[in-house]
Amino acid sequence: MQNNRRVFIKKLGLTLGTASLSKFESFGFLAEKPWFEISLAEWSLHKAIFSDKLDNLDFPAKTKNEFGIDIVEYVNTCFKSKTKTFKENGSDSAYLAELLKRCKDNGVKNHLIMCDAEGNLGEADLAKRKKSVENHYKWVEAAKYLGCKTIRVNAGGVGTAEEVAKNATDGLHKLGEFAAKTNINVIVENHGSFSSNAKWLSDVMIAVNLKNVGTLPDFGNFCIERDKTDGKICKVEYDRYLGVEQLMPFAKGVSAKSNNFKENGDEHGMDYVRLMQIVKKSGFKGIVGIEYEGEKLSEEEGIIATLKLLKKIRGDK
Repeated sequence: MQNNRRVFIKKLGLTLGTASLSKFESFGFLAEKPWFEISLAEWSLHKAIFSDKLDNLDFPAKTKNEFGIDIVEYVNTCFKSKTKTFKENGSDSAYLAELLKRCKDNGVKNHLIMCDAEGNLGEADLAKRKKSVENHYKWVEAAKYLGCKTIRVNAGGVGTAEEVAKNATDGLHKLGEFAAKTNINVIVENHGSFSSNAKWLSDVMIAVNLKNVGTLPDFGNFCIERDKTDGKICKVEYDRYLGVEQLMPFAKGVSAKSNNFKENGDEHGMDYVRLMQIVKKSGFKGIVGIEYEGEKLSEEEGIIATLKLLKKIRGDK
C-alpha cells in the first residue's frame, strides 16, 4: 500500500523525501483515519454551567474554539440558560434550533445526551417505570432534532439484583422500541449500584436484545457500594479493567473519566493505556468522550490534560 502511494505521488512530480512525505501526512493525504474520535462530555464543565459562568448554548463554541474538539456530549440537566429554558413537557424547538445553529456555525457535531433526573428504568412499580420511560421521550426527540445518535439513561431501581435486572430489562426494552422509530440509541452507563457491576449490566443487555440498546463504559464509575457516612469513600468496587472488557461488546460510546494526573501526564488512579487497549481489542472504532471530574486542576486544565493523554495513546503526531 505504501509503495502504491509513493508511485502515485511520483506521478504528480513530487519529491518523496522524508520531510515531504511527513508534510503530506500532516495534510491528511496519506494519514489513515484515527481508530477513535474524541468528544467532550458537558459534565466536564458542570461547575461552570451550574454557577452560571457558562451557558449550555455556548458549550459547543467553547468546546471547538478553546479545546479544538468538534464533537460534544450533552447533559440534560444543563439544558437551561440565563435567558432561555428547555421546556419540561416536550421538545422546545426554539431552544433546540438556537443550539443547533450554534453547532453548525462552529462546525460541531452532536453525539449524545446524558439523561438524569427523569427516573430509573428499573423502577419496581409498573406505573413509575412507565412514567420513567415516557419521561425520556422528549430527550429521544431532542436527540433526533440535534442530530445526536444516542441518549444515555439510568437503569437503577430498588430490590434484589435479579428483581432490578428484570425491571430494567422491561424499561429499557420499551424505551428502546420507542427510540428505534427515529434511529436513536439508548445506552446505559455503569453509573452506581447494580449498574456498576459490569456482569449484571451485560446480562441486562443480553436480556433486552435490541440493536439500539447498549452500554457506555465509563472508566471510573465502578463503585458498587459507598460508605453510608462519607459518600466519597467506595467500600466495594468492581474491577475496572474486567468491567470495561465485559461492557465493550455492547458499547456505542466510551466515557474517558479522569480525575488527577501524574507529572508525566498519565492519569493517577487508572492505567489509561491498558483501558484503551481493551477498548481497541474489542474492535471499537467510535467516539471516546472526555469526562473530567477532578479537583486539583480547573475544569479547563483537566479537559486539556485528558485530551493530551488520549491523543498520545491514539498516536497523534
